[in-house]
Amino acid sequence: MQDNIIRIGTRGSPLALAQAREVRSRLMAAHGLFEDSFEIVVIKTSGDRILDRPLSEVGGKGLFTKEIEEALLDCSIDLAVHSMKDMATRLPEGLTIGAVMRREDVRDAFISLKYNSIEDLPEGATVGTSSLRRRAQVLKLRPDLRIVEFRGNVQTRLRKLEEGQADASFLACAGLKRLGMGRDITSLVEIDQMLPAVAQAAISVEIKADGDQISQLVAPLNDQKTALCVKAERAFLERLEGSCRTPIGGLATIEDERIVFRGQILSEDGTNSFETSSAGPTTKAVKIGTDAADELLEAAGPDFLSKPL
Repeated sequence: MQDNIIRIGTRGSPLALAQAREVRSRLMAAHGLFEDSFEIVVIKTSGDRILDRPLSEVGGKGLFTKEIEEALLDCSIDLAVHSMKDMATRLPEGLTIGAVMRREDVRDAFISLKYNSIEDLPEGATVGTSSLRRRAQVLKLRPDLRIVEFRGNVQTRLRKLEEGQADASFLACAGLKRLGMGRDITSLVEIDQMLPAVAQAAISVEIKADGDQISQLVAPLNDQKTALCVKAERAFLERLEGSCRTPIGGLATIEDERIVFRGQILSEDGTNSFETSSAGPTTKAVKIGTDAADELLEAAGPDFLSKPL
């Protein structure tokens, strides 16, 4: 840290800034610090720059973290705040996850100005999304719907709905709640219908692996149950080598001191879907995730995830 100012790196979207401020507030409360002890450093990432193409065409995980991680490595910032679902399963050498904050609601939110739910959409209605997972899951439920590309932050996507560019869309419930926009949720989609993305609703604090002082600073922010669940989910994703180019859902919860895991892989058009569920002790989080991935790979066949989109 330089001049005792703690520099927090983040993207510049309203949601990313809300998450960075949440981390700052938690650190202030944990250590008796004041707001002027921190500087929020906004860093534009590749994912923020590329707005004219689907994310699946321009790269996998890391599009929203690469430049922030580079700033961590060159000591331009002291810690980074990410939506954990945006993070690659393998971090750059020299970096580590210092804390995983308590998870928000993991579900997806159905958003529409005309209809109340997925079931209420008329045949041929348009659904806007840039997520391959949501696209595949929606088409699995409703193959009659038409999917259109929807890029942008929360506010941009809501504006596109108001302009009539689609009849409905989906956003993470957690993001809307963190922005104080829960009123914009038309209805919540239960996980039996749409299994969330790996690590959805979890905020991570990334730090340098050799930064003992920062490690101690952020440690009080860690929620052990969330960290264990995300550990299982990310192990599942890593074994599948999943990225933005692969429709994958995964969710772990802790029930009676055991991890309960559900995983899903789909074809892009939703016509093929393979699901699994398992449970085990919290000490076996990684194994639970990797075993679930192996089970799905065996069921789907070796070429399922490598099929062209």
